Amino acid sequence: MASRSLRPLTQVLRTLQRVQKVHPRALHAGRPALDRARVAESLKASQALASHQLPADHHIFEDADLELLHNLGIHTEWVQHNASPGTLYDEALRYEKGSAILSTGALAAFSGAKTGRSPVDKRVVYESTTSDDVWWGAVNIPLSENTFKINRERAIDYLNTRERLYVFDGFAGWDPEHRYKIRVITSRAYHALFMHNMLIRPTEEELANFGQPDYTIYNAGAFPANRATEGMTSGTSVSLNFKTG
Repeated sequence: MASRSLRPLTQVLRTLQRVQKVHPRALHAGRPALDRARVAESLKASQALASHQLPADHHIFEDADLELLHNLGIHTEWVQHNASPGTLYDEALRYEKGSAILSTGALAAFSGAKTGRSPVDKRVVYESTTSDDVWWGAVNIPLSENTFKINRERAIDYLNTRERLYVFDGFAGWDPEHRYKIRVITSRAYHALFMHNMLIRPTEEELANFGQPDYTIYNAGAFPANRATEGMTSGTSVSLNFKTG
């Protein structure tokens, strides 16, 4: 997918430099109340630019992007596939309430109720390939294959309600002989940006020949899991199926 112009991002950063005259380290050197006020002013400035100056026609449609989702039962017609960081910054500022660029140039976003890991909500599917090889207990909590399918369908149903989706294909592990191909599908630009940083990014040739991933992550964290489903104890589900990927 072609990269997009970073002009809107540059405009935001220049405005922040004019608005925020105190170095971030000054937060530890004195006048914390004034510095916090300037940080808040910086956030407002970046949000204002995101609302009024970012281009409205920077979407890129690719038939291949849509096809890879249709095969999974996802039929959203607006897809960004391995978008550049500049594009993902633009998307977050335009469509995710509260997003802003900090004085360091980092993108700030609100995750919602979950602000970190949910260790008690992690599950591993109990099936023939894992039954004897996983240390089951309070950390590795078993989940039935049927419940995993229900949770996955619920995630797909949610993703089908979103107007825009982001797909990132990357590698876990550097050695080509041992690495895994990972596909992440999410409705939030900052999640795609996170995976852009976390996984090994493929070259253009590797992306063109990526093929079927070893694991697909359906990121539908904004939608709750069904607490009444067998094996679930909350509205959060972080489930892994080694058999199906």
